[in-house]
Amino acid sequence: AELVVPSALTAIDHGLPWYRGLAVPELARTHGFEEVAEWLWTGRFPDPVPTWQASQPALDAGRRAQAALPPAALPLERIQVIAAALAAGDELRLELHPAAVTAAGRSLIAGLVDCLPRLAPRPPGPGQGRRGRRASGPALDPIAVRLWGGLSPLEPEAGLVGAVDAALVLLADHELAASTVAARVAASVRADPYAVASAGLAVVSGTLHGGASLGIEDLLDEIDRADQAATVVGTRLRRGERLRGFGHRLYPDGDPRAAALLARLRAATGGSPRMQVVESLLDAAAGRGLPDPTVDLALAALAHVTAMTRGAGEAIFAIARTAGWIAHALEEYERNTPIRPRALYTGPTPGS
Repeated sequence: AELVVPSALTAIDHGLPWYRGLAVPELARTHGFEEVAEWLWTGRFPDPVPTWQASQPALDAGRRAQAALPPAALPLERIQVIAAALAAGDELRLELHPAAVTAAGRSLIAGLVDCLPRLAPRPPGPGQGRRGRRASGPALDPIAVRLWGGLSPLEPEAGLVGAVDAALVLLADHELAASTVAARVAASVRADPYAVASAGLAVVSGTLHGGASLGIEDLLDEIDRADQAATVVGTRLRRGERLRGFGHRLYPDGDPRAAALLARLRAATGGSPRMQVVESLLDAAAGRGLPDPTVDLALAALAHVTAMTRGAGEAIFAIARTAGWIAHALEEYERNTPIRPRALYTGPTPGS
């Protein structure tokens, strides 16, 4: 069954995703995540770029909330808890004027990232985005740099941080994906932006959605050397497991988001041993005639080559898609009509 909702945000056409008429792979090459989020929200690229920062009380609440989780909790599980803590501290969260919603979106995404426990050796500090001036106020690193510190223990390296930023752009929206439908339904009944994001976060963890990269991360971690890829994949197939990350029904000629992100990784890693493992998996799949890789595999590859913590791929997906959920919420707030599908009843005849 199809749910059709009018939207001016994302089109999937000519084998590409487009944000408000601009090709997404090109946007990932030329613009930073914050700029693209603002483009989705407002239809313009701001100059200067507004500051993306949560308040100190919000950060304190979010950090305390996620710190109560078990040490083995995945980043996405921490993000889900942080979102609830940030919402509880924003008494004006039900102000749904567009300017208030975009301000909440900046604060929410910044809080989700900055409340993650730091794994990198240096905390967020002064930085400059890829394009344009930053607004006056505290100088902060771009979201991609700050997210790196919550997912990878390695020192940030420009090429790979740029790949994280590109991934955030590539994944910011994808028309009416399952999590976006949930977010739009929440927004259609006037749920606040934090609740909209929480609805999306609940759905995005599904293994057939944003959580798909987690299993691929585990697969890559099983491959110690490039020449072991076929053996590891064959063992999984003998166990009856499905090899995920290949073939996307909306892109029969190949997922352009995956191609763009893998190209960034190849340029940044220079054939490192971890990247060779990724290439060996791609070669093994191609040798068996599998379809082209999806962005889920590219996300897992990004997590693998940067030695990120387990579950980093779905966390990057969730942070990126939060920007899209806010954009869809803005459309629903303006539309001001509840989304109320009807069921096709197949049970016993009423009254029989």
